[in-house]
Amino acid sequence: MRNRTSKATLIGLGALTALMAGCAQHKPEQAPPPRIAQCEGLTGLTLADGKVETAASVAAGKMVTPDEGKMGLPAPTTFCRVQARLTPTPSSSIRVEVWLPEAGAWNGKLLGAGNGGFGSNMQVPSLVMRGGIAKGYASVGSDMGHVGKSDVDASWAPGQPEKVRDYGWRANHLAAATAKRVIAAYYPSPLDASYFHGCSDGGREALMEAQRFPEDYDAILAGAPAIPWARLATAMAMNDRAAFAKPESSLPNAKLPLLQKAALARCDARDGVVDGVIDDPRSCDFDPAVLTCQAGDQPDCLTAAQVEAVRAIYRGPVDGKGKQFYPGYMPGMEATPGAWDLWLTGPAAQHGKFSTEFYRHFVHGDPNWSTRDFRLDSDFAKALAMQGEINADDPDLKPFFAKGGKLILYHGYGDAAIPPQNTVDYYQRVLKASGAKAGKSVRLFMMPGVSHCLAGPGPNVFDGVGALDAWRQGGPAPERIKATKFDNDYLGFLGMPARTVRTRPLCAYPKVARWTGSGSTDDEANFTCTNPTLQETTP
Repeated sequence: MRNRTSKATLIGLGALTALMAGCAQHKPEQAPPPRIAQCEGLTGLTLADGKVETAASVAAGKMVTPDEGKMGLPAPTTFCRVQARLTPTPSSSIRVEVWLPEAGAWNGKLLGAGNGGFGSNMQVPSLVMRGGIAKGYASVGSDMGHVGKSDVDASWAPGQPEKVRDYGWRANHLAAATAKRVIAAYYPSPLDASYFHGCSDGGREALMEAQRFPEDYDAILAGAPAIPWARLATAMAMNDRAAFAKPESSLPNAKLPLLQKAALARCDARDGVVDGVIDDPRSCDFDPAVLTCQAGDQPDCLTAAQVEAVRAIYRGPVDGKGKQFYPGYMPGMEATPGAWDLWLTGPAAQHGKFSTEFYRHFVHGDPNWSTRDFRLDSDFAKALAMQGEINADDPDLKPFFAKGGKLILYHGYGDAAIPPQNTVDYYQRVLKASGAKAGKSVRLFMMPGVSHCLAGPGPNVFDGVGALDAWRQGGPAPERIKATKFDNDYLGFLGMPARTVRTRPLCAYPKVARWTGSGSTDDEANFTCTNPTLQETTP
């Protein structure tokens, strides 16, 4: 992968490594597979890098468990479940699943599904695949080439450079080829189009596909992309130190509502609607110092050390010279379930866990390393050696756009895992680096009041794949997409019964949704997408 934000020497080494790996794994193009009308007949189908281990029909309503012992969900429709194992190198073992709707229900298209965290299971991709087959898409996902205790476990990585490559870029590329071969064997009509959707690490995977393998997919939906991975993991270690380096800086959950209430009081009404959501929190000038305790630590105020910790989280990590290292997080959703407590300030905060796993197993090979040992200059320099395999922040997407590729980026403003400004910055770099076609080939949708990939007080369930499909088929570039807030967003996302609480339009960046002044503020039809006023732009 080309990575122009890093040192030239490391770029060369990363590119050379990828080139050598690609040459070593080149295999002659396979002949078209024989036509197999029955699902079970796909068992044993030979693939370029492995074979289909099992293929079985799954009836609508039957429970589907992607990983043994994990949560299962009922099949939304009858489909053929194909399970394959790929071994592109002697140390590789990539599990791939392809889900095929019945021939009469297939829409002629493929939907690739990204994973999450460090991968290691099929849970995350199966959620996207489930939604895909419900809409007629053949769908494919992978476990990224390894088995772990969870998607926050990287203990599989030390001494396994090929597994790191499988995780970084190879698994999804080979999964796409696998799906296309299986589709060619199963359906009587040819594949019309291929799309990919991933969020978080799946967003990184989505961009890796666009950057490294522009021929794999015709259009890509990338949410909250974890890019560049090495820098993000380092920023997570720095955020962990901001919150926990000193005992007096730690922020108990009971104090998070103080921050959220004060931030909303300061900025919620600025978009013309008081709804518990700050439309663009980048323009919110809330200072947590207004909550400073006047007479020692109390439950209704913040100590001076806690104020500084919150300021550091809002600001984002800086290096030893005070230069911004990575963007910070936004005010207004500090007490939202699954936000700061889960990622930044809680006793089991994920920033500390992800950064620890990355540095222990990808960088140092030391199972005892902890964020208490973190030193920015020395640790980050070592982490950069991994960037050619896992980073996906090259803004030059000219090859993808030249073949007609379309890209939709999205990110929730309340994300406490990956800073939303990071995606805004990447989008702007793409427009600069990708030439004249970029403006007609990429759109960004920022989501007010939305947490990491899903949920939060803002409308967060939307048909991004549908918007992508309409665009790819020759429709206009999407400028507005309807989003829904459900009483249970997870059920709403899965297409299960859930009550609609509110709808709003997502507007193509930099436009924002503004109420017309009449009609319900819970109905997206009463909003327009407009350019922000001067007061609403980023300071």
